[in-house]
Amino acid sequence: MKMLDIHQIRQYLPHRYPILLVDRVLDWEHGKRITAIKNVTINEEIFNGHFPHRPVMPGVLMIEAMAQTAAILSFLTMGIKPDESSVVYFAGIDNARFKRPVEPGDQLKMEVEVVRSSRGVWKYKATASVDGQLAVEAELMCTIRTIADASKGE
Repeated sequence: MKMLDIHQIRQYLPHRYPILLVDRVLDWEHGKRITAIKNVTINEEIFNGHFPHRPVMPGVLMIEAMAQTAAILSFLTMGIKPDESSVVYFAGIDNARFKRPVEPGDQLKMEVEVVRSSRGVWKYKATASVDGQLAVEAELMCTIRTIADASKGE
């Protein structure tokens, strides 16, 4: 079992509060799969407006949490840690299906498998569940790019 805590995760993801959506990696297998969790709490800003009478985690954030999990797996597989000029972009989201609401107090468990990687584009099969019940599934495509630092005139 290969776990990563939040301090290690922050070395692989450039995201920070409030958009860092992976709290712990439970296990991962080089080039194949990863399992991670997101603890959903009522203290998150999004629940002030989505929805005040019945807070639920927006579907786009569930997709983002799975994508962040996938990005960690890609960096671990490549054996690199991103720097300030590395960014992971969505290249596609296919067959996204939302099966149950995710509410404060839930623990979202993301499971991501690499389908293929070619020419810098990664394709994954991703699911997220709560207490063993499927909440969301999707096929994700992402690419890792280097961005120029505008402050240096590059």
